[in-house]
Amino acid sequence: MTSNMATFRFSNIFDIRAERILVIVGMLIGSVAAIWAYAQQMPAWVIAATLIAGVLPAYTRHVWNIYTTHGWWSALLTSLVAAQSFHGVEHVVQWIQYHILRMPFFKASGIISAANAEWVHFLWNWAVLLIMVVLVYGGLRNKFAWMMLAWTFAHTAEHTYLMWQYQQTLAELAQLGAWGTSAQGLPGFFGRDGWIATSELTRDSFLCRLPGITTAVRLDVHFYWNVGETTLLILATHAHLNGQKLLTTHRKHDV
Repeated sequence: MTSNMATFRFSNIFDIRAERILVIVGMLIGSVAAIWAYAQQMPAWVIAATLIAGVLPAYTRHVWNIYTTHGWWSALLTSLVAAQSFHGVEHVVQWIQYHILRMPFFKASGIISAANAEWVHFLWNWAVLLIMVVLVYGGLRNKFAWMMLAWTFAHTAEHTYLMWQYQQTLAELAQLGAWGTSAQGLPGFFGRDGWIATSELTRDSFLCRLPGITTAVRLDVHFYWNVGETTLLILATHAHLNGQKLLTTHRKHDV
């Protein structure tokens, strides 16, 4: 971390008022692109992606300004909190689509459905884990940060197991001549038909009958994973930045 970290606040992460002109221009361009995509009868996720893409230039500039003012550590933290928050919203949308709007499981894919793929989830979670390691090494150390790191490690382990299952299933399908068949949506460690529910090690034990842990559908399992991860990250960030603010105040009083 740099010395400028002392002036960095949690509100700085989402406050892009300084880029309001770029936001307005980006939203106008994104809206025009979304209308065109709708007229071309493109999928809903393409329309949503064009609207989101319109705001990205402004937020990218915002992160760059944080980098030049507060240093790389603050810029990295800002990027992770913003990205994971959006990812968490994606899972909330999926939950609403499935449980409230009663959409079929395969259609409850969030805002950008094309991103709901095994490879995307696998790479995303490894990226989040590695960034958390860097942030913790750089000073993000409080009870919520350690909980977040442990949670992220477990979440990444689940997606690594899922990727292994995914590749195994694709190989089996290929042997049967079913080329191009999707294997998306396989269970992981937790949930209905997951490892805990079906493993020889847990069979006939209370573990394979735990409500939710062994009965939840995959969509719910990953909703809990990501809501927990996003919540812990926000709490860890807020606690750290608030601690930095108090430390700076005490130093001023001491002087």
